[in-house]
Amino acid sequence: MHRIATITRQTRETQVLVTLNLDGQGQCQAETGIPFLDHMLHQLAAHGLFDVTVQAKGDYEIDDHHTNEDVGISLGQALAQALGDKQGIHRFGHFLAPLDEALVQVALDCSGRPHLSYGLTLPSPRVGTYDTQLVREFFVAVVNHSAMTLHIQQQAGINSHHIIEATFKAFARALRQAVDYDPRRGAQIPSSKGSLCG
Repeated sequence: MHRIATITRQTRETQVLVTLNLDGQGQCQAETGIPFLDHMLHQLAAHGLFDVTVQAKGDYEIDDHHTNEDVGISLGQALAQALGDKQGIHRFGHFLAPLDEALVQVALDCSGRPHLSYGLTLPSPRVGTYDTQLVREFFVAVVNHSAMTLHIQQQAGINSHHIIEATFKAFARALRQAVDYDPRRGAQIPSSKGSLCG
């Protein structure tokens, strides 16, 4: 079974194309027009072993908000589509990622119920040209459109770049754990209700 999805999103503000292969090898092609976001998408692919292609154009003359958000929306939709009814997956994932002085814990549930608990404290307003407020907006978009429960908790860190990168690495590893097949479960849906559609 191929767990691959392609999402196209076009608005007056952005044009986004995302392809996601959950059973990939960690290959990434990211051209969002936002260099730091591209860097984080490479972390997601490499540490989740997902193949990710993202092409985006947006109203950068205003700021990066719309493009950042719409990439998150499209990625969330691609994840939901690729997972389908979630037969046979582990469903839950968690990971604690260190990066130098930063330490970030991510726990998630492919539950069908969107919820984000966001616990990052980022000391600087920008990393390069990237507005660090957009990290939360990215994960809000992913969560709402994949219908995932996601908890992000910062244990340590004083460098914004390190904290954000540790977050994406922890998210990638937790998501990889959650979407991997459980050999004991077979084709069953990992819920006592028999459904993970909300």
